[in-house]
Amino acid sequence: MTKFNLDFRIKVVTEYLSGKGSPSLARKYGISTEEVKTHELIELVDELRQEFQAPIKLVLKAVHIPRSTYYYAKEHRSRDLDDSQTIQAIDEIRQQDPKYTRKYGYRRITDVLHHYGFKINHKRVLRIMREHGWLCRAFNRQKRKYNSYKGIVGGIAPNRLKRRFKTDRPYQKLVADVSEFRYGNKSQDERVYLEPILDFFNGEVLAFNISEHPTVEFAVKSLKEALNQIPALDYRTTVHTDQGFQYQHRHWQNVLKDHRAFQSMSRKATCLDNAAMKSFFHIMKVEVMDEQFETKSSLIKAMTEWIDFYNHRRIKTKLDGNSSVKYRELTAQKAA
Repeated sequence: MTKFNLDFRIKVVTEYLSGKGSPSLARKYGISTEEVKTHELIELVDELRQEFQAPIKLVLKAVHIPRSTYYYAKEHRSRDLDDSQTIQAIDEIRQQDPKYTRKYGYRRITDVLHHYGFKINHKRVLRIMREHGWLCRAFNRQKRKYNSYKGIVGGIAPNRLKRRFKTDRPYQKLVADVSEFRYGNKSQDERVYLEPILDFFNGEVLAFNISEHPTVEFAVKSLKEALNQIPALDYRTTVHTDQGFQYQHRHWQNVLKDHRAFQSMSRKATCLDNAAMKSFFHIMKVEVMDEQFETKSSLIKAMTEWIDFYNHRRIKTKLDGNSSVKYRELTAQKAA
């Protein structure tokens, strides 16, 4: 603040040391916690102590700040950015991997700022991003979504997870699902299907398959790829899905048995039982499907590249700011 320049500081302290009382100085110069932000007064106190080598008690009286206020603010104050610094920080985040990070929403940007140690409210981030035209376009949900449930056509497994998605063990809890992606004119013939296999431990896509037809073989292919990369463990893997026809089929269930893996299924018409995978698909479609893909090959290329980004470069605050793959590698190093 300009009113807290060096001449002002010297004048306040000199007058106080000459016998002027703190109430009169506060009235004269407008120094009060009502008129000046606490953190600015804290900075003033610290600078005055350094310049005059004065006791903290004396300086606090000079600037009319209660001792308790000063120490509370000192203890709890964290990094606070002005708008120019916030703009710069947000822009740097958006430039990290611009093909994808430019599509981050304000809440995602806020999470990354918090990870870097910035104390900032999401509403402030929203305002700044709106002012600079940095808000990504919301994904336009399809009116009719792909539904793999065809009734009870095979075996229904119990819900072993029961929404207990968290685990500190890699490869202990996996989840699979199928979603539809459209290109061109988005007709019945212009769509592909994606089935990823995610590890709840770190959110990593262990395997995935993309095809024009969501057949049983299509689903089993990525399952085999995921299970084949699991090392020897002293615990068994559980693979969770919805009640899609692919997952009720004997072929899918036999592959699980061959790998000594448990099967778990969501309850019928209960999307929250598979909420983690639904969240993954939403993030992917927000960051991939914000543009029009004219051909199948261009769409598949974009999907494949995004999954690589998601695994190797997209940081997650719940993983201590690491990507999924990096977190798994760090965990393995600690366990070695």
